[in-house]
Amino acid sequence: MNHVISAQRQGVEQAPAAMASTGQLTTEDHFQFIEEVGLSFESVSLPRMAGRVFGWLLISNPPHQSPAELADILQASKGSISTMTRLLVQLSLIERISLPRQRRDYFRIKPNAWVELSKQRLAQITAFRKLAEQGLKLMEQDDPLLLQRLEEMRDVHAFWEQELPLMSQRWEQHKQTAL
Repeated sequence: MNHVISAQRQGVEQAPAAMASTGQLTTEDHFQFIEEVGLSFESVSLPRMAGRVFGWLLISNPPHQSPAELADILQASKGSISTMTRLLVQLSLIERISLPRQRRDYFRIKPNAWVELSKQRLAQITAFRKLAEQGLKLMEQDDPLLLQRLEEMRDVHAFWEQELPLMSQRWEQHKQTAL
């Protein structure tokens, strides 16, 4: 994969075989996509490098990549790749797999990663609603104007707590009809 990085540094816009599965994108386009995924992760307080790993796994061919391949294509240390893949596994976005007759492990996007992420978000939403209710109990004797912030927090999270499962059900129905 070093030839990919060298080609990019020299401004050559030839996509190597591993990256040109569609034949439509150039090497620079791939690296731009990877960087945009990294920036998106950073915008939600996750490490940019975790986003870069995830971005590459979204477009890589084959869809599974070894830690060494990730380090090579992303120009990152093996330690950084190890830390970021561990984080992505904990977030249920990627999974570690092994292949027959291979001694090393590989990483790939976890099937149903987005559904799992939505379930995690629902747990966070519920936790915030409960915190707001706890705060409302704590301050129930205070001026009603002071309670507005907590009421808004509770109401917004209660709304999403009710609607997100319904949206997940509609998604599952949509997937079934799309098959």
